[in-house]
Amino acid sequence: MIGFIIAGLIIGALARLVKPGKQNLGWIATLLLGLAGSVIGGLIANLLGTGGIFELNVVGFIVAVIAAVALIGVAEGMAGRRKVGH
Repeated sequence: MIGFIIAGLIIGALARLVKPGKQNLGWIATLLLGLAGSVIGGLIANLLGTGGIFELNVVGFIVAVIAAVALIGVAEGMAGRRKVGH
């Protein structure tokens, strides 16, 4: 479980580096989005037959980073809408 959390933090950090522009997310949000990206990446890798859901491999890692980038974009969009609405 600790390894999964560390992988989520790494994936979240990589996603922030890959995504252009400044992100207004804290490290906890980055960790949570990285963890969600890890689960999505593991699920897709499992569906492709390259490994288990919690067994992060190359395909799962790449998909996890892509998923985390997308999740960060969605989170920023939602946060931006809340600020504009006030």
